[in-house]
Amino acid sequence: MKNIYKSKILKALFIFSIGVLALSCDKHEDYVPGKSDLSEMSGDWYIKFLVDDEDIYGLGYQLITTANSADDSSLWIDDHSHTWSFKVKSSVDMEAMTFSGSDLESNVDDYEVNVNITKGTILKDAVESTGGNVVDSIYFEAEFSDDPGTIYQLAGYKRTGLAEDEH
Repeated sequence: MKNIYKSKILKALFIFSIGVLALSCDKHEDYVPGKSDLSEMSGDWYIKFLVDDEDIYGLGYQLITTANSADDSSLWIDDHSHTWSFKVKSSVDMEAMTFSGSDLESNVDDYEVNVNITKGTILKDAVESTGGNVVDSIYFEAEFSDDPGTIYQLAGYKRTGLAEDEH
């Protein structure tokens, strides 16, 4: 009886030891997701849609999104139909954190328009959000083919996700 009891204890210890060894031999590193080359320029932004630095349409802050293209060579700019209903792909200079483009085609919900984007720039930690947090700023000028000659200024800050900065 003593030998059977001893044998069961040894088997249990052996199985336990094998389990501990198997778990301790994990040679896999934690997964670290990669970043795109344009990740510093990508994100959600609260902007004001201005003409001659005035909010003539009374829109206040509106949400737009910038995102890298699949090949990391261009920046998508999407206003989610909050201002002029446009989504365009602009050329970018990552080192200077600037973007621009001429005659950029947009087709959002069957609304076709071409957009000229100039003076596009993103500045790191350059502005204070409405909630008092230091964040990146964005500024660019846009001219739409269905309103030639009017230059719109889109200026604002990167969305923080904090309640005091939401609009």
